[in-house]
Amino acid sequence: MQIPVTNALPEPDISARAHSAAVVASLRAQIGAAGGFIAFDRYMQHVLYAPGLGYYVAGARKFGADGDFVTAPEMTPLFGVALATQVDAILVATQARQVLELGAGSGALAADLLNALAARDALPAEYLILDVSPELRLRQRATIAARAPAHAALVTWIDAPPAMIDGAVVMNEVLDAVPPRLVLRRGGEWFERGVSAAPELGWAERALLDPALTVLAAERFPPAIDYAGEINVAAETLVNDLARRMHGGAMLIVDYGYPQHEYYPPARNGGTLLAHYRHRALDNPFIWPGLADLTTHVDFTAIAHAGVDAGLRLAGYASQAAFLVNSGILDALRGIGAPTSPVYLPPCALSSCV
Repeated sequence: MQIPVTNALPEPDISARAHSAAVVASLRAQIGAAGGFIAFDRYMQHVLYAPGLGYYVAGARKFGADGDFVTAPEMTPLFGVALATQVDAILVATQARQVLELGAGSGALAADLLNALAARDALPAEYLILDVSPELRLRQRATIAARAPAHAALVTWIDAPPAMIDGAVVMNEVLDAVPPRLVLRRGGEWFERGVSAAPELGWAERALLDPALTVLAAERFPPAIDYAGEINVAAETLVNDLARRMHGGAMLIVDYGYPQHEYYPPARNGGTLLAHYRHRALDNPFIWPGLADLTTHVDFTAIAHAGVDAGLRLAGYASQAAFLVNSGILDALRGIGAPTSPVYLPPCALSSCV
């Protein structure tokens, strides 16, 4: 879902301001220790995931009306019902009994998937959740206990990917929150964008010192013009690592992004980086560090190559709309009642989002 970019922000309360100030103080110390500059991926990693401070690990409400954004599973269980069609097919085709979900958010998708798989008589033997956030793990437990109590015993939380994966790997809006490198070509010279703290947190740049990253940028950026964009080596590495662990099964990656030829057109000079705060999309990643989510779109061509390079086969690529329609979401919608019924309204239209 695209949100209009705006800089008109609601003010955080005193507690949130104090938390953001602590994040900024920690960043200043890190930047000072690094000589006055850190690459942007280190900045994003810190403001999202630093223990006790980062956006995803410090307890701030993220999803729903009181948070900063809404994902598809928060709006309707039909997303999970449609996804279950593909998960069921994967488990049947590979005779596997495992589902691994990365970054499970509020737990809504896990609950809906378990219920939908049970309705299809296709429950896995285990449902693994890999999530770095202690606060979200607690919320996921509560959501699953409330919405899928009969299947809660199947769910296990893990701290690292299993040595061997045999089943369906589900990643819904995970790769967009993996910190990328920001690369700039100006006048034929290569630079890396990062962050300085003098006098305030803000953009800085230095010569790009990574030859491999220079090669990737030269291959992907449009030729012969000054250009800036993201190269998400970490996201590609994550997919490659998961693929190498797979004994059987398939990955289902749902996110917003483009194939590579659409990711780096001249018109997208500057990249896709956005901050999300209180349902507003911001083009400034330095507003209220620790209180806002940071995301970039996904280069799906690079992600596909990362999986193929590890021995997987690309089974398909589609828009989310086409994927959901082909997975039977319209049939599921027809099954819930008359179009004039309140059940057709998103939950957020009736009450606060989950």
